[in-house]
Amino acid sequence: MTRSKQFGFGRLFRSSATILSAWLLAASAPVQAQASGDAGFDTYVQSLWPKAQARGVSRATFDSVTAGLRYNARVVALDRDNLGIPPTPDTPIPAFAPYKAKHVDAARINGGRRVHDRLLPLLSRIEQRTGVPTSIMIAIFGHETAYGAVTGNFDLPEALATLAYEGRRRSLFEPEFLATLEMVEKGVPRSVLKGSWAGAFGYPQFLPSVYLQVAEDGDGDGVARIWSSEADAVESIGAYLRRAGWRQGEPWGVAVRVPDGFDRVRFSTRLQPTRCPRVFARYSRWRSMAEWRADGFQPIGGRWPDGAIQATLLEPDGPGKTAYLLTGNYRAILDYNCSNFYALSVGLLADEIDR
Repeated sequence: MTRSKQFGFGRLFRSSATILSAWLLAASAPVQAQASGDAGFDTYVQSLWPKAQARGVSRATFDSVTAGLRYNARVVALDRDNLGIPPTPDTPIPAFAPYKAKHVDAARINGGRRVHDRLLPLLSRIEQRTGVPTSIMIAIFGHETAYGAVTGNFDLPEALATLAYEGRRRSLFEPEFLATLEMVEKGVPRSVLKGSWAGAFGYPQFLPSVYLQVAEDGDGDGVARIWSSEADAVESIGAYLRRAGWRQGEPWGVAVRVPDGFDRVRFSTRLQPTRCPRVFARYSRWRSMAEWRADGFQPIGGRWPDGAIQATLLEPDGPGKTAYLLTGNYRAILDYNCSNFYALSVGLLADEIDR
């Protein structure tokens, strides 16, 4: 997608990798809270009552959710490991091919086809409303939680309160903690607030603030149960991408061969991205599919999309390897998670599910 200006939930996610990949590595680690010896944690949590009250949270809800919360040192350790050393312009970008082999594999393809076929009547109705292809919704479902198999088992209020108290990214995690309180106030059971160490939960791995703004009821029972209902999960994924700017009838992109002698410098981008700079800086200037075709680009294993569609060139593994012409709908996937590897894998997995 050209990214929706008014709906930038993707900013909540790391640009270099999915939140899922980080907590999958720690899935077997113990997640029980550890005492910090820092009495300031309780003081900090209680200091948030006025902010919670301003969001419509009752005192009873605040007390019930915060009762027994403890500083979780494991969460902080995972956050620090996840941030790592900030990349510099000279930091080499790893190859995409190994990531693709791991994330667009037989298990995800075959599992995605089974889920897709089982939910097809529902998915088709969602596609009619949102314009988002059925296979794209299922591909995101598969990438985020292996079709609901791996959703995380950290206590969300505890993890988010810990990260907010720790302070380095308080501006992100404190509002998410308050959003969990608001969710409970609006009827979400406290017991279902389990997810990743970074606060993403449910089949689509929404942060609490995203749940409050996007989650939709896909099965008609009146509650958006993205933690247990496949229908609600895919309905919510479709709603997210629609609001992120998905254009009906356009592909996410097409794999291409770059012609010999192509002048990459001539068509390099002139934009100075402020969001996810290492992601967006890798693209060429935007041109129509017809213009790319006229310059000798050839699609791999498919046909050319409509020539009027605008696209940008990405060569994830460098010259001589498979390249991609990416449309505005690719930007919608990036809004979900600002990582080229993630967005490419979602698109490629969707293509395989469609075959």
